[in-house]
Amino acid sequence: MTDSLVRHEKWEDIAHEVVTDSIARRLFTGERMMLAHVYIDKDAIVPKHSHENEQLTWIISGALKFWIGNEGEPGYEERVVSAGEVMYIPSNVPHMAQALEDTFDVDVFSPPRQDWLDGSDSYFHKK
Repeated sequence: MTDSLVRHEKWEDIAHEVVTDSIARRLFTGERMMLAHVYIDKDAIVPKHSHENEQLTWIISGALKFWIGNEGEPGYEERVVSAGEVMYIPSNVPHMAQALEDTFDVDVFSPPRQDWLDGSDSYFHKK
């Protein structure tokens, strides 16, 4: 018996959302998790932010430099995550990233990022 809530799509058929002039994404969401393809141009910055969602980031190609935590506080670190590597970011941990080269990553969030779904992710647009 097939559950009528089961969904199956091709990535190429999912809307390609332009977030900034150097960051774009595609989202596939279930009830309690979200899968995102994220496309980040070299030198683009994902500004510092935090969220309740647990995050897995898998770099398919390219590399991202992350700043994790708050500088000067325990647990602060800088880390480069490159193609073929995966990183877990727990809930509510502040982080930012810079693309060291053109980068394609796959992010998994649980629960889904409501701010990405409703467009309220204003941290991308802060000056």
